[in-house]
Amino acid sequence: MDKNKSNFDVIISGGGLSGCLMALSLAKLTKLDGSLLSIAIVEANQVNQQKTSVPLFDDRVLALSHGSAAYLEQLSVWQHLSRDACAIEKIDISDRGHYGKARLEAPEHGVSALGYVIEMALIGKGLLKELATKSNVHWFSPDGICNINWQSNDDASKVNVELNSGQSLEASLLLACDGANSPCRQMAGIKVSHSDYQQVALIANVATEKSHQNKAFERFTDFGPIAMLPLTELNGQSRCSLVWTMTPEQSEAVLALSDEAFKQQLEQAFGSWLGAITHVGKRDVYPLVLLQAQQQTYHRMALVGNASHTIHPIAGQGFNLGLRDVQLMADLLESHVKTDSDMGNFALLNEYAMQRQVDQKQVIELTDSLVTFFANDLPPLIAGRNIGLKVMNYFSPLKNALVNKLMGY
Repeated sequence: MDKNKSNFDVIISGGGLSGCLMALSLAKLTKLDGSLLSIAIVEANQVNQQKTSVPLFDDRVLALSHGSAAYLEQLSVWQHLSRDACAIEKIDISDRGHYGKARLEAPEHGVSALGYVIEMALIGKGLLKELATKSNVHWFSPDGICNINWQSNDDASKVNVELNSGQSLEASLLLACDGANSPCRQMAGIKVSHSDYQQVALIANVATEKSHQNKAFERFTDFGPIAMLPLTELNGQSRCSLVWTMTPEQSEAVLALSDEAFKQQLEQAFGSWLGAITHVGKRDVYPLVLLQAQQQTYHRMALVGNASHTIHPIAGQGFNLGLRDVQLMADLLESHVKTDSDMGNFALLNEYAMQRQVDQKQVIELTDSLVTFFANDLPPLIAGRNIGLKVMNYFSPLKNALVNKLMGY
């Protein structure tokens, strides 16, 4: 027997948001013999669950849909986040210099909030805090997967992974939660469709003269779409997370501006909805691409989150789409565990791939159409999108369909 080999029910590659969510979703599952699932997380960064401060989660801000917040509450994570999450009670969509506007309000849809805004690092800390209470979750960090044997010792019911540390792990199922450059996806030879939007997202936290009053803004400008997402107050100041989509060339010029000059340019582009921009935090730029794996599964392996898809942030749906990957996989595994079925069998993986394909297609088509529709200055498209915004504002079925998708349902 190989002393370096450890056996688990599930191996998760990647301990970022998707990996932690996946582990937490599976940690509560009980097998037919009454034991909990044994779960291994392989993560390249050093993880200290006591300090819950790791370089896994950066300073970006995430928009959580109503459905995502509800799922985090199910996992007992929301209790660690609710104080720092800012509710989105209204969304104001407008096209600068044109008449088209649409307003979405939570009470119209029977909820107190359409979603929430919170820093990624705080979600990560909340997940790690809750995971620290799970004795059946085992971390291998800092470490990484260097090789995958899809049929372990000629046993088609197991997958074996070799780690950089020399250890070997074996399980019924491998879940690739290892990001857009997923090593597991590459080792499986799964190809990706890659589309470069030739755009970047400039991200910064800003303070504003007027209170945001829990309203999020999506403002389409000649310079590019501007999202202002409400954040919790800091030192009595109203704050928003700015996501400004622009070309790489424009971003170089904007990054070179002084804070004062940047404030003026932002005020000019966004308008006076929130009064003057009183403070600007650190500015970062992220390239925007659409990445889609050409298949969701492989032998005893499934792709989850960014390993499967990365999308444009225009509708704030990237994290929420990945969370629904996690949720479906957990639901499917729960039903298989209850009947003592093979957790990595073809039927389960095929069901996962088929069900996720529909949701992913809808969200990608939505974000793609918004990018095309609102980043184009051709007069017929400008007229069309403004008519579209007006129609959506007054046509309830269309508005309800959009809100349901944005809320994660």
